[in-house]
Amino acid sequence: MTGKNVKILVIIPAYQEEQTIRSVVENLIRIGRDVLVINDGSWDRTAEMAMQGGAKVITLPVNSGYGTALQTGYRFAWRHRYDCVVQMDADGQHDAAYLQELLQPVLAGEADLTIGSRFKQSGSYKVPGIRRLGMQIFSAILNILTKQKFTDPTSGFQAMNRRTLKYFTSDAFPRDYPDADMLLTAFRAGLKIMEIPVTMHASKTGKSMHGGFIKPIYYIFRMMLGITVSLLRKPPNVQLQENE
Repeated sequence: MTGKNVKILVIIPAYQEEQTIRSVVENLIRIGRDVLVINDGSWDRTAEMAMQGGAKVITLPVNSGYGTALQTGYRFAWRHRYDCVVQMDADGQHDAAYLQELLQPVLAGEADLTIGSRFKQSGSYKVPGIRRLGMQIFSAILNILTKQKFTDPTSGFQAMNRRTLKYFTSDAFPRDYPDADMLLTAFRAGLKIMEIPVTMHASKTGKSMHGGFIKPIYYIFRMMLGITVSLLRKPPNVQLQENE
């Protein structure tokens, strides 16, 4: 899958990100990318600022959660026959300069899904203690279950081909926190997953959907439950038909 005719869409789920979303979108538009922002029920100017930056915008009527916002983007990309999708955060953590490095293995057919890892090479990215502990636990579990080394299983900076996109539009995709559990499910469905070293920046707004003390604890519990369910469920083998 190479050449100028490959259709690539960047999906950005956003909730209350009026401060950063325009600059994130403009950086992507500047390098010639199609951008779709899923405004997840924000009551600030997120949608307006995204459109001013040049993005297409889908606004959900209420805040529906990260997973639902992402899957809305996946279904848009599937319906409009995009060949590849990149997903990024709206707060400026993910650097557009790494898009091509994430996409290259997907375009070359070496991977169905690539994960941008902030820990695959040495870096100074800081993660709060409880959340970092959760990352380490999920990495260890995935490494054992897949016999493949994952260093950043909660990264939201990802690129995927149409085969992965098909799977992520299914009911197997979790609606709240699709992280390590979805990687395990994708691996068991036969998708080839590869980590790519990237540099990430601290959130410019200081917000996090896993911030505080209670949220990280709930997140770890929810992800352990999701991994258990993934192991109990028999995943389909994802195959694309010629007309898909």
